[in-house]
Amino acid sequence: SLFTQVFGLSSVAQVVLGKGNTGQYLSINMAFGIGVTLGIYAAGGISGAHLNAAITITQWVLGNLSWTQLAAYIIGQFLGSFIAAATVFALYYDAIYDYTKGNLTVSGPTATAMIFSTYPAPSVSLQGAFFTEFTATVMLILGILVIHDEKNNGALKGAQPLLSGMLVLGIGLGMGLNTGYAINPSRDLPPRIFTAVAGWGMDVFTADHSWWWVPVAAPVLGCLTGVLIYKVCIDFHNEPDHETENKKEEAGTETS
Repeated sequence: SLFTQVFGLSSVAQVVLGKGNTGQYLSINMAFGIGVTLGIYAAGGISGAHLNAAITITQWVLGNLSWTQLAAYIIGQFLGSFIAAATVFALYYDAIYDYTKGNLTVSGPTATAMIFSTYPAPSVSLQGAFFTEFTATVMLILGILVIHDEKNNGALKGAQPLLSGMLVLGIGLGMGLNTGYAINPSRDLPPRIFTAVAGWGMDVFTADHSWWWVPVAAPVLGCLTGVLIYKVCIDFHNEPDHETENKKEEAGTETS
């Protein structure tokens, strides 16, 4: 989470504080994609790269994780994300104060809270924003399952982190307008808590009709729904493992 968030949040800071001269929306998408790729490479061998609380909770619901693993992973994600927000704040401390003249706000012409957490676009209703986060997370989990499903056309193990980063890039390119695509409670809530403590105050929770709970709840529901869709539409139609193995062996023999 630390790896992913430092890349992602610093890219937003650079675009906002540089007033568009040091990056555009695309650079934010790319930085989050790179961050996710590096985060998965870093943590893949240890935990299977649990970087997203919504996916961790879904794995627990499916019975793949114990209570203790669930708690350990989520605490780890939240700590990493919180420290990343503090790191980016320290990194851009001078630029933030120069940009805001010391007035840290959630809205207005020199708003900076959105560097750290997501906020909905002014034109989007709360229901529309919720549906956006829900749908984007459905796409996220479907993509991850496709990339990692060895019974299907699963990607090579070493390429999985890169493809997962590209998946996040794709979601940002197509589904980021309404809400800034949080798609992950661990990406959104800890930096929001940091901004509340660091000078932005409780506005970060009350702004936009108390928006803060949407990037926490919608991704969890989106993940659970995405897994259900995948199981019904793809997983149940895959051949059992031993048949797949037999076919692979036969293919290997024919190649030889």
